[in-house]
Amino acid sequence: MKFHPPLESGLLIQRYKRFLTDVQLDAGTTLTVHCANTGAMTGCADPGTRVWYSTSSNPKRKLPHSWEIAQSPRGHFICVNTARANQIARELIEAGEIGPLGGYARLRPEVKYGEEGSRIDLLLEDDARPSCYVEVKSVTLLDAGREDGMGYFPDAVTARGAKHLRELMVMKAAGHRAVLLFMVLHSGIEKMKPASHIDPHYSQLITAAREAGVEILCYRPHVGVKGIEPQGFIPFETDGE
Repeated sequence: MKFHPPLESGLLIQRYKRFLTDVQLDAGTTLTVHCANTGAMTGCADPGTRVWYSTSSNPKRKLPHSWEIAQSPRGHFICVNTARANQIARELIEAGEIGPLGGYARLRPEVKYGEEGSRIDLLLEDDARPSCYVEVKSVTLLDAGREDGMGYFPDAVTARGAKHLRELMVMKAAGHRAVLLFMVLHSGIEKMKPASHIDPHYSQLITAAREAGVEILCYRPHVGVKGIEPQGFIPFETDGE
């Protein structure tokens, strides 16, 4: 995925009201930019952070600019726009870059399913085998106090994420394939695990989901200010590992 037109940059002044950020441009002026990330954004949104934003040509948008990339104090690049995770996952699957999810005849996004009124991020279908339900999650939380590149999900308590895990377990029990795909959008994360110190219930559900046969994949693309490109998988660990 290439950013077109090219991203522009500035320094983060503040993030507020969850969806708004003020950015100081290099020329000295201030610009209000939309933030699609509803999480805590720990380590991604400190004042003074170098950020990059995109510009939409849609005249109906109230704020034409979207915050895309942040650069951490260690120089890592982080895609903070959570809306990109599904887009990147779809492009990688269709390009055959995520081998375990390749070879399906059809891919459909945002399909209604489940007993709790959910929409699956990506539904992979093939007449010759069971359907594959893929839930995509964006990972941006790095433990800055460790030197081993450990990342975590979630960065805040997530009732919605818990619901998705329950739905995946139901789909697996019904004979379908169920996959939780972590898109690791932080260049400093080398491996990841559930954030039991933030959301212990979600961590417990991940363990239950794995035991029930839900597959967990962690894919870290290359994140840069020009675009996001294929790279490879990283390990996933649970608390007992």
